[in-house]
Amino acid sequence: MPILRHYTLQRVVDVIFAMVTARSVNQSDLCAHLPGASSIDAKKRRVERGCRDPQLTESVFLAFLLALLPSGKLLLSMDRTTWARGEAPLNLLGLGVVLHGYTVPLVWTALDHDGNCGTVKRIQLVSRLLKALPAGRGKGLVADREFIGGERFRFLRRKGIKRAIRIRKNAVVDELRVDAWFGDLKVGEVRCLTERANVYGEVMQVVATRSPAGDLVEIATDFSVWDTCSLYRVRWSVERSQPDYSRTYAPSSRTRPVTTAFCAFHWSRACSDRVFARRDPRRETSPSSAQIHH
Repeated sequence: MPILRHYTLQRVVDVIFAMVTARSVNQSDLCAHLPGASSIDAKKRRVERGCRDPQLTESVFLAFLLALLPSGKLLLSMDRTTWARGEAPLNLLGLGVVLHGYTVPLVWTALDHDGNCGTVKRIQLVSRLLKALPAGRGKGLVADREFIGGERFRFLRRKGIKRAIRIRKNAVVDELRVDAWFGDLKVGEVRCLTERANVYGEVMQVVATRSPAGDLVEIATDFSVWDTCSLYRVRWSVERSQPDYSRTYAPSSRTRPVTTAFCAFHWSRACSDRVFARRDPRRETSPSSAQIHH
């Protein structure tokens, strides 16, 4: 990682502390919490300069985020979200780790179109993370139905990453549609195939249940039935409890303020974990245990 200029580091520290103090990621709200007696306009320019600083590259932010991660195995989660606030919507594809019911994004890319993206971009995103985080640190990867496909499944297997990925009800498993295998499931029931089957050209287990809303949930997995249900339940809680970063960018700077907000959120989360661990040593559970039993 390159050696950063002193004023670059100071600017980042000031903005992160302002985000935590203001409990906001809106650039206008941050100015009152920046140190110094300069005018509001001058402080706004300081925030904007920090968002455009050429030294603050992806590798710098990733090194910062990785340093805050707990030791042990980490559950990876891939997701896509569109933020409609601001003058231009921001369609983000992100990959992060699940910690205490939240996904902490580690790498992401802003898509230049609406909706889903292709296989190449997803594989590139995972490859970017693996350059800094060895595949052996990953407990596995959970993802929704947007991320299915034979090439993607094969890539994860070759990288040694276990998979727990929801598939569509019309997916064909051993020459029969998934909804034909599990269509009679009742709410709350869990069932799996008697043996591993061919899913998008990969030999995997298929676990299915029916949600309280009546939706059939089918997961292609490398885990046991119990672990699959537990891990995907964490994935579902993440979708419902994700922090709102959607006001962190302006059209001129796009994802750089988002990156700073991720760092602020991750830093404050790591600090709170350490404070509570000192008060109650029982909170110092292993990362894998915390992820499964959320």
